[in-house]
Amino acid sequence: MGQTLKLYETDATAQTFTARVVACTPWEAGYAVELDRTAFYPEGGGQPCDTGTLDGVAVTETRVREGAILHRTAAPLPVGRTVEGRIDWARRLDHMEQHTGEHILSGTIHRMFGADNVGFHIGSPAVRMDMSLPLTAEQLSAAEAAANAAVRADRPVRCWYPQPGELAALPYRSKKELDGPVRLVDAGGADLCACCGTHLATTGQVGLIKILSAQSYKGGVRLAVACGQRACDAVAGAWRDAEQAGALLSAGPGRLTPAVTTLQQGEAALRQRLAALQNTLGQALAAQAVPDQPFVAFCPGADGDGLRRLCLAAAEAGGRLTAVLAPGGAGLAYALTVPGGDARPVCRALNAAFGGRGGGKPNFCQGSLPGADFDAVRDFLWNLPMDQ
Repeated sequence: MGQTLKLYETDATAQTFTARVVACTPWEAGYAVELDRTAFYPEGGGQPCDTGTLDGVAVTETRVREGAILHRTAAPLPVGRTVEGRIDWARRLDHMEQHTGEHILSGTIHRMFGADNVGFHIGSPAVRMDMSLPLTAEQLSAAEAAANAAVRADRPVRCWYPQPGELAALPYRSKKELDGPVRLVDAGGADLCACCGTHLATTGQVGLIKILSAQSYKGGVRLAVACGQRACDAVAGAWRDAEQAGALLSAGPGRLTPAVTTLQQGEAALRQRLAALQNTLGQALAAQAVPDQPFVAFCPGADGDGLRRLCLAAAEAGGRLTAVLAPGGAGLAYALTVPGGDARPVCRALNAAFGGRGGGKPNFCQGSLPGADFDAVRDFLWNLPMDQ
């Protein structure tokens, strides 16, 4: 294998090119085509590979092997033929927007807060950026604003191989020590970094940089970032969601937080009222329980916590076994206790008889019985020997 001339390094906007096929060998489910030169970017440096066609034959993957760039094709191409390559431009443009935007944001964060970018990958739907230091929401907001100011400045993005003397004098970022020629990317003064990827011609072509999320990761922070058209789509999608949520809450975008706060306060008040009503109902059930006899009740509308409250309240009458059931789990949900005894054997017997699932502690068990009938469950529990 030889060294493939990398056209994408000198002209990242080239969408078509011609090249000579120098090798073609089987490659898994296709063929590995080597050209004397190519505009297809191979996977590397966190940037996915280019796809497209060679003389109309699909190129589904591009990789580097021993200095040669190999193109996985669906059909073989004759060695010696001059072929026309065509890049999937929408895919390449998206990758350039993400990669250039990542440089601007990484360089800005490094300059403002000293954090290094220790991990980068252009994924879908977002770019993953791992920063070496923890960063607050306020710091990230400031960095995002500064990065977008660099975008609006629309400065040139330069990619080149400096001479050794020039390289030694430049304060560029790099994730590792590099030997041999080093390709640098100057993202309009916002970043100077060693990089082999493809980039836009100016910072303004990025359009927009948006941090979508941030989470703690290995002592630093992992960011999900969208740039270019992806960022525009993300903002538009978030705005649509805000409008739809606002319509449900009778509050427009910008007024959703107080509307949700009011909703949460109302929900909390309703839960308190429901708990009080369930306690009252539990006392009423307890009044119906007969000491030393099983007590099995059906309470439509009770949720899991309600079943627990009702069951324990009814058990205060000292029944031999207390169970409360309600519709749930495509059948019945249940809560049971055996005052002064162990509820777990009863729970196991009930689950075995009705194909249920559940469990708990000696003083209380809870579960569900899919497709079970209340009358059948009640009869089963009434007739269940208490040595279960």
